[in-house]
Amino acid sequence: MTQQPTATRALAATGPAPSPAVSAVSAAARSAPPALGTAGLVTVLLGAFLPMLDFFIVNVALPSIDHDLAAGPAVLELVAAGYGIAFAVLLVLGGRLGDILGRRRLFVAGAAAFAVSSLACGLAPGAWSLVAARAAQGASAALLIPQVLGTITAATHGARRGRALSVYGAVAGVSVVVGQVLGGMLVAADLFGTGWRSVFLLNVPFALLALVLALRFVPESRAERATGVDIAGTVLLTAALLALLVPLMEGRSAGWPLWSWVLLALFPVFTAAFALVERRAERLGGSPLVPPTLLRVPEMRRGLGIALPYFGGFGGFMFVIAVALQQGLRLGPVAAGWALVPMAVGYFGASLAGPRLIGRFGSRVLTAGALVQALGLGTLALTVLADWGHFSPLRMAPGVALAGIGQGLIGTPLFRVVLSKVPADRAGVGSGVLATGQQAGLALGVATLGSLYLALSPTLGMDRALALCLGIQLLGSFTVLVLTARLPRSIG
Repeated sequence: MTQQPTATRALAATGPAPSPAVSAVSAAARSAPPALGTAGLVTVLLGAFLPMLDFFIVNVALPSIDHDLAAGPAVLELVAAGYGIAFAVLLVLGGRLGDILGRRRLFVAGAAAFAVSSLACGLAPGAWSLVAARAAQGASAALLIPQVLGTITAATHGARRGRALSVYGAVAGVSVVVGQVLGGMLVAADLFGTGWRSVFLLNVPFALLALVLALRFVPESRAERATGVDIAGTVLLTAALLALLVPLMEGRSAGWPLWSWVLLALFPVFTAAFALVERRAERLGGSPLVPPTLLRVPEMRRGLGIALPYFGGFGGFMFVIAVALQQGLRLGPVAAGWALVPMAVGYFGASLAGPRLIGRFGSRVLTAGALVQALGLGTLALTVLADWGHFSPLRMAPGVALAGIGQGLIGTPLFRVVLSKVPADRAGVGSGVLATGQQAGLALGVATLGSLYLALSPTLGMDRALALCLGIQLLGSFTVLVLTARLPRSIG
């Protein structure tokens, strides 16, 4: 039998050489990021739910913390504010680190750190150790949240990405209300004699669960070109946010000392310096923390313009209404939390309907949401002024339900608007910028409207002070209404 030449045998064994087109498709398939499945989506949403829940869950536990640790008003403010400040100032850096080191890796690290810092909060022996643990918890949250949005943006496409971002928006809104309800229930239940500590200890098993599930179900993704960390930009952005948030969140309880006004005066200075440094870094081919070209994307720029008044009003509303119910109507923390359930139901229902409505009506859904929210706030304000003596959770239900529906119609598509045109290799930094706007807006709303309500209620009365704050939030709704009119009708 005649032996085949070696080259002929090799060709017969391997088959014909693939065409250039087939090779290109195979290479593209190998380089494409793995898809985020349902289990992976549930995992990252669990990782997002815990940090957002903890922004508000501590509010109803503060009286118990004061009683057990003799904290005092100023330290109690730091227990609440330390988390939010650390959360907000490190978000963009967390997004950039995810782009560089891998978003799943940072998610896992953030979940582990969140579990450890939550345990430290639950076991804190004194007030100042609790403040330190809360700041560490906020820093851990800043590692988690950008990876959630970054992973969704990088590992989903088309309609699936839209649905995933819509569900994220629903989780973000519902977690705020659930935090108020769950916090009151945990403190009242006093599980195993833990009292307020259960508010923090509950995080530990769920954060560890998110860690384990992420290793199994969340695909790794990162920017195609690894870049360094913008040290100068990070320092200046941190300084600007601290100069704004620290005096607004701590100034009232401290009596507005000189340092609070100095910091507020430095805020525009640090902001201008940050903008100059970022423009220069991008012009020289560097890696700015917040690339100016990213902010020139119309969807990103306009969406952030809507996010600030929207989240500011949302955060302020949740704080002011909780104080009014507990101090004005003398409701307990559990009853005050349950009074907001109609808002949660309205928000969640609107969020579930959001993807279908957005597909049919586009950005007009946000405009409709602003109108419904304004109607709810106006209804609630009139109810307050009509008969404060008989004001009750039942009487406020129509107003808060309408407000919740409107907020769901805005918040759900807003994440899609902002991130729809962000390139996949900038998903982390884009998500960090959006999350920073979200958390800074929430903190500003609590600081400004909360301080205004607490300052005016002794002289105007709780009913008129509450109605005034609702009126200011109503103006914010009309601001959102005007801004949404400038959005493109089709949302990707």
